[in-house]
Amino acid sequence: MTAVTMSATTGARRRARTGRLAGTWPLLRLALRRDRIIMPVWVLVLGGSFSSVGQSIASLYDTAAQRAELAASMNGNSSLRAMYGPAFGDSVGALVSWRMIAFGAALAAVMSLVVVVRHTREEEETGRQEMLSSAMVGRRAPLTAALLAALIANAALGLVIVVGMAGSGAGGAGAVALAAAVAGTGALFACTAAIAAQFTESARLAKGLTAAVIGAAFVLKAAGDSATDDGSSVLTWLSPLGWAENVRPYAGERWWVLLVIAGAVAVQCAVAYTLTGRRDVGMSFLATRPGPARGRISTALGLAVRLQRGALLGWTASFAAVGVVFGGLTGGAADLVGDNRKTREIFERMGGQSGLTDAFLASMVSVLGTVAALYIVSSVLRLHGEETAGRAEPVLAGGVGRTGWAAGHLLIAFGGAALIMAAGGVGLAAGYGHELPAVLGASLVQLPAVWLLGGVTVLLYGALPRAAVVGWGLVGLCLALGWTGPALDLPQPVMDVSPFTHLPRLPGAAGMEWGPVALLTATAVALVAGGLGALRRRDMLN
Repeated sequence: MTAVTMSATTGARRRARTGRLAGTWPLLRLALRRDRIIMPVWVLVLGGSFSSVGQSIASLYDTAAQRAELAASMNGNSSLRAMYGPAFGDSVGALVSWRMIAFGAALAAVMSLVVVVRHTREEEETGRQEMLSSAMVGRRAPLTAALLAALIANAALGLVIVVGMAGSGAGGAGAVALAAAVAGTGALFACTAAIAAQFTESARLAKGLTAAVIGAAFVLKAAGDSATDDGSSVLTWLSPLGWAENVRPYAGERWWVLLVIAGAVAVQCAVAYTLTGRRDVGMSFLATRPGPARGRISTALGLAVRLQRGALLGWTASFAAVGVVFGGLTGGAADLVGDNRKTREIFERMGGQSGLTDAFLASMVSVLGTVAALYIVSSVLRLHGEETAGRAEPVLAGGVGRTGWAAGHLLIAFGGAALIMAAGGVGLAAGYGHELPAVLGASLVQLPAVWLLGGVTVLLYGALPRAAVVGWGLVGLCLALGWTGPALDLPQPVMDVSPFTHLPRLPGAAGMEWGPVALLTATAVALVAGGLGALRRRDMLN
């Protein structure tokens, strides 16, 4: 009887564990179907950038001596090491790894956090998870499906990197190590996002917490790399991005570092599964503080400020810090480029023909502008999040019109874009040491293009709210054109797709061209007006 009892108990436990995962495959298929557009685009664009950079490096530095000189100059510049890390070799593959591994791993982490939070906390926040859980869906099935979707995305990214590097002539073990480091880091932060989703009741806050961890990892890596030129700093090893860097693709691969990444994935995954089994659906370990609306928060604008102030402060501080780093690199721009004519031409295509230093500053300002577009799209889409989560209806029922409700968020979005660009300009001038008026003015000139992309998102949200996420795709296209277009010398009609291409390239341009600035600004205003008009006429989402 004892053996029979033990066998029955073991079988019951096995069925209970299996039941907790019931419905995983249907949920996984649903997640992949929902992400059938954005996920392939993200994977192909990010993965393809590795081979594009490889082709660019092979073209710019076509001799071993030039590549060796480049690697030596990179390792001798602490600011560049802080941004990209040390160069462990001087082959084309090693230089691609130096240039891309930290940023590629960070972007893979962002992709993973978006996928995981979207299919876990966001489903709970909107109430869809409660409806699904009423069917035959296990307790841990949603988390498992989300993590599997992120794993599939990162595996596909790794495959694209391997194929792309092999196509550019830098295949072999180095390509596999590079792909594994990037994809492994993405999987690691997918688990980080899964943990964050257990602690917050808001998908936006879960994304913010995970993004803060990614930012902290980059800061730790940057601090460690600026201190040493071999990746051996303790600060570097405290960062998952530092682990990816220390895999050392194309430079005597350290395969054992991948085991460190795998161990961190396993530990975080176990923590996420433990936490999700100890809370109710829709609840969190850090509950939202209740309380009546008093003072400034009792107005639509006050509520928008309260909801978005954390993100705005974070973006402002980040732009100021990045501006200081970019400004510190400006003084050595001439030494960095040296006598390489092709590199000089790239900076001139990005920043104009007004001297290498001004061209470098203009190119950095353009980079800040395209990244600021991410902020404005995210801030505008907060309207969509408030609407789909059902939080907009109580506000609108309290005597606040749709235009007034939306205007509060749009003021934070468009005014916040101006604030973070001003912070970036001040940081650039501080890092460079002078030219504050010129650099600040150049930063603010980027705003019409940023506002235009924000205006397109407002129009999409007002008229076709379910298509508002297309705003992310437009920003991604502008980022891709600004990042790889000058290096690949794309035709001007292709570059003209980005509104940033039409702006005067300041500082150092022959003169301020007000025509394109005025036209882009007027177009942005018209788009916002059209979006608000459409919002007033359509039904609110349920």
